[in-house]
Amino acid sequence: MLETVEQETGASPEWSVIWLHGLGADGHDFAPIVPELVRPHWPAIRFVFPHAPKRPVSINNGMPMRAWYDIVSMDFRSRADAKGVAESVQQLEALIAREQARGIPAKRIILAGFSQGGAIILSAGLKRSEPVAGLVALSTYLPEVDAAPAQLVDGAIAQPIFMAHGSADPVIPLQIAEHSAQVLTSLGFGVEWHRYAMAHQVCGEEIQALGDWLQARFAQA
Repeated sequence: MLETVEQETGASPEWSVIWLHGLGADGHDFAPIVPELVRPHWPAIRFVFPHAPKRPVSINNGMPMRAWYDIVSMDFRSRADAKGVAESVQQLEALIAREQARGIPAKRIILAGFSQGGAIILSAGLKRSEPVAGLVALSTYLPEVDAAPAQLVDGAIAQPIFMAHGSADPVIPLQIAEHSAQVLTSLGFGVEWHRYAMAHQVCGEEIQALGDWLQARFAQA
């Protein structure tokens, strides 16, 4: 089981948000977003921020760092190490199972991720026959996008997706993210897409929009 940083917004959480960080960061990276995102009338939420394992990253001269998968190419169709993606999806599934064991059903679990973390969220979402309440994919893309139709399982498209990206992102070009959103939409997912005048980051307007989207998930439960 991955080590995690956890925050609870109230006693006896009714919801869980599992949030995966980007390349080279750790579970502390997005913890400060909680007070900016959470609204007073929301149900109690447990935020779970796992630390990715350390692994050599090929495009960084093999330097070990926290990463959800190795980056083996600059071509976005093949840049993610498929074995590493699969391992991280399994580790995410273990965290989901732990939340379920703590009394939070899948229908009240949100999966969120930034950059590499978001790529794992989208990959996992394709393969979930028991839908979670929603998928949040920030400044990211779907790895192995051409294989997505073959990887999709029955029931997965019930999961709504929030995707947001910066129009000036130098790490993952906007058109790569847009293509992923288009593919997911073509598969039947309900994708709410946002673009912002920013680089590879998160902005206040995006947090507001994500809060609105989360509020809609809570209202539907």
